[in-house]
Amino acid sequence: MFLQKTIRKKTVIEGKGLHSGNLCHLVFRPAPANTGVYFIRADLPNRPFLKVSTKAVEATSYQTTIGGPDFSVATIEHCVSALSALRIDNLFIELDGPEIPICDGSALAFLEALLAVGTVEQEQPRKYCYITEPIYLSEGDKQAYVLPYHGLRITVSIDFAHPAIGRQKLDLDINEQSFTREIAGARTFGFLKDVEALRSRGLAQGGSLDNTIVLDDRQVINPGGLRWPDEFVRHKALDALGDLVTLEMPLMGHLILHKAGHDMMNKLVQQIMTSTKSYRHVELGADISEEIRRYSGWSLT
Repeated sequence: MFLQKTIRKKTVIEGKGLHSGNLCHLVFRPAPANTGVYFIRADLPNRPFLKVSTKAVEATSYQTTIGGPDFSVATIEHCVSALSALRIDNLFIELDGPEIPICDGSALAFLEALLAVGTVEQEQPRKYCYITEPIYLSEGDKQAYVLPYHGLRITVSIDFAHPAIGRQKLDLDINEQSFTREIAGARTFGFLKDVEALRSRGLAQGGSLDNTIVLDDRQVINPGGLRWPDEFVRHKALDALGDLVTLEMPLMGHLILHKAGHDMMNKLVQQIMTSTKSYRHVELGADISEEIRRYSGWSLT
């Protein structure tokens, strides 16, 4: 818990790209301490790289896209969401093209690949972003805020004017076990009318009922139905944990989102980073109780 982590050895994931429908590969590779998380385009000259950071976020409409001078990567949130729960600090993510495999539309394939190779502690302490005062963001009926909390907790609520979704809420302490059991398998979802519009523009060619929950005007049309009755809000939590990786350090706090998607999450991460009086960088160790007591005024027993 106190030292940085990476994975023990490389692991490969393959699948279709969401938009092209072409086969693509992703390789997770161990990275040295104090590196962070980087995407690498192994197919391009000089193997250009791009750090997962809020500074690199280019777009937040329906997905999170990061980019730099050499390339961009879209829909990163499914791939990196497990890093928040597994507390993986340092990782190289190699791509052989412009897309990440969509797999089944959840984080399950990425999580299973990481768990299969295991993690290893490194010889550097992990530095946390420890929230000491509430940080709040509101736009219309959308809200995103984070409160002091000893750990990582997420509360997400959604409200869709669709009979198969409606109002849903999830409140969960995040760790490897809870993420694996409650969130990792929650799939992305979309509406049939939007899918048809995307395909008419040459997009979403790899999308199917095998990797997306699709709804018509009344119901879910996937033959197998849902994995949970509230799979929609669970996927929103998955997305948020993926977007949280752009903070570049693990969060200790209670993240609360209401009707907040990628755009609000990106703005909240930016606000956290600029609210320097509302958080501290904390290295946890034997003095954890005293450190947190000093920053928060809490009495731990």
